[in-house]
Amino acid sequence: MTAVIYARYSSDNQREESIEGQIRECTAYAEKNGITVIKHYIDRALSAKTDNRPEFQQMIKDSEKRLFDIVLVWKLDRFARNRYDSAHYEYQLERNHVKLVSATEPISEGPAGIMVKSMLTGMAEYYSAELSEKVVRGMTENVLKGKYNGGTIPIGYTVDEEKFFQIDPLKAPFVVEAFQRYNDGATMKELMNWLNDSGVTTNRNQKFTYNSIQTLLTNRRYIGENRFKDIVMPDSIPVIIEKELFDSVQDKIAKNRRAPARHKAEDDYLLTTKLFCGMCGAMMFGECGTSRNKNVHHYYKCANAKRTKTCKKKTVRKEWLEDLVVCETMKMIHDDDCIQSIVDAVMILQEQENTVLPLLEKQMKDIENGIENLLNAIQAGVLTSSTKGRLEKLEAQQKELEIRIAEEKLAKPKVSADFVKFWLTNFRKLDPNVKSHRETLINTFVNAVYLYDEKVLITFNYKDGTKTITFDEIAAKDAPEGNGSDLGCFAPPYSSYSNPILYEKGFGYVFCLSEVLRRDYSEQ
Repeated sequence: MTAVIYARYSSDNQREESIEGQIRECTAYAEKNGITVIKHYIDRALSAKTDNRPEFQQMIKDSEKRLFDIVLVWKLDRFARNRYDSAHYEYQLERNHVKLVSATEPISEGPAGIMVKSMLTGMAEYYSAELSEKVVRGMTENVLKGKYNGGTIPIGYTVDEEKFFQIDPLKAPFVVEAFQRYNDGATMKELMNWLNDSGVTTNRNQKFTYNSIQTLLTNRRYIGENRFKDIVMPDSIPVIIEKELFDSVQDKIAKNRRAPARHKAEDDYLLTTKLFCGMCGAMMFGECGTSRNKNVHHYYKCANAKRTKTCKKKTVRKEWLEDLVVCETMKMIHDDDCIQSIVDAVMILQEQENTVLPLLEKQMKDIENGIENLLNAIQAGVLTSSTKGRLEKLEAQQKELEIRIAEEKLAKPKVSADFVKFWLTNFRKLDPNVKSHRETLINTFVNAVYLYDEKVLITFNYKDGTKTITFDEIAAKDAPEGNGSDLGCFAPPYSSYSNPILYEKGFGYVFCLSEVLRRDYSEQ
């Protein structure tokens, strides 16, 4: 008789020793009864309440080949804890002339054996259901007390011995800065690259992906909420992100998600994702149309006006509006007071504490401890190929970290106010008629543009950087027909862009400028 052994454990609380114990007893049973074991099928951290277990399904499939006569399990509950699944898959095995045998539950053949097997399977299902209820009760109590309930710990938090959340002083500043950067206009891809380049990893020690950045920016635990199913407990865990900033980021995520053909339009329409309708607050996007004489015209149109017909905002010609915004941006760059405001912000910013270096130094300390432990093991006579490989890997990581720490200490030299001013005034040399120069101006300095039927409101990326231009101020020759001039618009919508408190708290794009400044400065 030939047999395969199926072993399984349910959760991460059980370990490899559980599998080893099951295989040991099954193997002893096989040897005692003259059965040859030809293969092991093992599912780790998978419940038997479901049949969605890879090795289990492979075993059922392999039984069709009739290469073995018996499926040997430690107990029947390893096979299934669901009466339907147990009967269904045991019937499939019987059709393939394969018998299910428990190594520790002797079940006789005949009607009595069928009754015993049914009772054992029913008891396993009852135990599983009762355990599930207890787990739900325990997890509910944990949420009410503000305790950790299992799963992935969000970056920026740690869990103490009593299962309470604590703020991680090394990674929490990166979480705050990630929210601020996204709120100031950075994309999720830019945040992903920034965190990975800074040496920050997830709490699973993996690099950030686009999905993990999205999860980070939408995690309500950062505002103090702890939840389980329908239970939500506000202010039950330490707060990392202020609710105003969190809500502002959620609004931006929703707007960016709704931006029509965003990536396609970015190349041709410079104001995509920066232009909003003053009448309803919706994003405006680019579209084109062909006139009777076959000329193609490009416009910006309100999303609500196009999709739901709930806004009466007229379209505006692309060239006229982009020329206006570029012109006003150039005026701002030529304003010495504006330049000085940005210079002052950069000077304040570069005095802030370096948040990357402590993280790298902590990683270095962990690696040094690992190397020391391996050397102690080798000294005690424990030397294997895996020990040597692990030591070589840690030493390579140590060298890499030494280089990164040295680079971090040297990569951010102090820049003088004169150099910052000189660098910024170089923008005055850009040609507003060159497309790449126009993109640079808008992406660097323009935060948002609100378009009404009688005025344009432009918010720039610096404190108090808001300018309103009425169409009456624009010469008639510069305002072509069809730009929309009826005055029946609503009051300007509230927006975090024009919130002076937000501008007081930080200069999002100034941070990006300071990084570029330091690079240019160090290269020179």
